[in-house]
Amino acid sequence: MMKTKIFTIRLSGDFLHKDQKSLDDFLGAHEIIKAETAFVNNENYWSVLLYFEELKSITGVKESKSIKYSAENDILTVDEEKILQALKLWRAEKAREHNLPTYFIASNKELMSVAKYKPARKEELLDIKGFGKHKIENYGEEILEILENV
Repeated sequence: MMKTKIFTIRLSGDFLHKDQKSLDDFLGAHEIIKAETAFVNNENYWSVLLYFEELKSITGVKESKSIKYSAENDILTVDEEKILQALKLWRAEKAREHNLPTYFIASNKELMSVAKYKPARKEELLDIKGFGKHKIENYGEEILEILENV
């Protein structure tokens, strides 16, 4: 069943980090189907509307798969750093193109995890924390292409 949730991302320094963190936490815990954003000029904040589905808990044999790869505090090699920079450039382009904040496309941690894990197929992107079906459908091909070409 599809649900919706609205976030306010206030641009004032005091709130920005806290607002982004609550959005990031939510994005990591839910399967996002669609996102709409609007910038509220006179109030100076982003209004974010998310359409999502509750992630059903996986039972049985598949459980081991639910442990997703995440490059939390890993140190990147020179090559991985190059991949990360290429991914960040791509993300900035995508964000501009769709008029979205960059963390909507992928968080730094997600991009770092991709650089470290180096998936070769779309299915392998599912093993990375933060990558659900919709993110892979929208960006999977391009991410894999970057990995091949860096």
